[in-house]
Amino acid sequence: MKTLIRYSLVVLSGLATGFSVTTTQNPSTWNEFVLVPLPSSALQHRQAAPHIRNANGTSQNWSGYAVANNLSAPLSGAVSDVKATWTVPAVSASDSADTFSSVWVGIDGYSDNTVEQTGTEQDWTPDGPVYYAWFEMYPKFGYRILNFPVEPGDTISAEVRYVGNNQFSLTIANLTKGRSFSTTRRHKARRQSAEWIVEAPYAGGILPLADFGRVALSGCIATLSGHTGGIGDTSWQFDSITMADHDGTAKARPSGLSRDGSSFSVSWEHE
Repeated sequence: MKTLIRYSLVVLSGLATGFSVTTTQNPSTWNEFVLVPLPSSALQHRQAAPHIRNANGTSQNWSGYAVANNLSAPLSGAVSDVKATWTVPAVSASDSADTFSSVWVGIDGYSDNTVEQTGTEQDWTPDGPVYYAWFEMYPKFGYRILNFPVEPGDTISAEVRYVGNNQFSLTIANLTKGRSFSTTRRHKARRQSAEWIVEAPYAGGILPLADFGRVALSGCIATLSGHTGGIGDTSWQFDSITMADHDGTAKARPSGLSRDGSSFSVSWEHE
C-alpha cells in the first residue's frame, strides 16, 4: 500500500533515519539524497490489507500483475527478488483538482499485510504535475527521496531484493540521468508474492487516480523458491489486476503479457 500525505513532513537525512543509503555518484556526493518520512498519522488503517479487493475480483487501488507459487495458498519465504523497468508517464488534469498515481515493484501485499516496495509518484495538483521517487516498508513509514530526479520520459529501473536475516535491499535508478539510490532495511515479512503495480495512493482513503495515460513496464522479473523468470513463467501462478470502482467500472486496466511474459502496460480510464 502506497500511503501518502502532503503536509506535516519532517526532513531527515539518510544517516539520521538509520538506513544504509548509497548512490552511483562519487563518494563525496553520497549524502546528496534526503529522505522525507511520512508521519504515522498517514497510516490510518495499519491493519488493512494493502491490496483492497472488490467482491467482483477487481481491486480498488491496484492495477498490474502479482505472482505467487499458489495464489490461493501462497508459500511463505518464497520470494527473494523482484525488478522492472518503466518510462515515467506524463500526467494531465482530470476532474479533481488533486489526483495521484504510483508505479512500483514490490514483495508482499497481495495476500498479507506488509509490502516492501519502491517506485515513482506521478501526481496532478492545482499548480501542475509533481513527480518523485519513494520507497515504503508498509506498515512502517514511507519515504520520499528528495534530489532524486524524476521527469516524464525518464527510464526508471527498480528492484526489491531479500538479502537475508529479515533485511531487504531496495534500489531505484534513473537510467536516463545516470542516478541511483539504494537502501537496506530490516523488515519482518512473509515474502509470499511479487508485484508490478500502478496504484491509487492512500491518505485517509483511496485518492483520485491521476490521468497518467499509459505506462509500459518491461523486464518484469522475479525470483521465487530459487527460480527466476518473468510474470508469465509456468513455475508459478499470476493474477492480472484491474483497478475498479465498487460497481466494477474500470479505473486502470493492464494489458496482456508480452510473448516472453515479462512486459505489459497499464492504461488509465478514469480517476
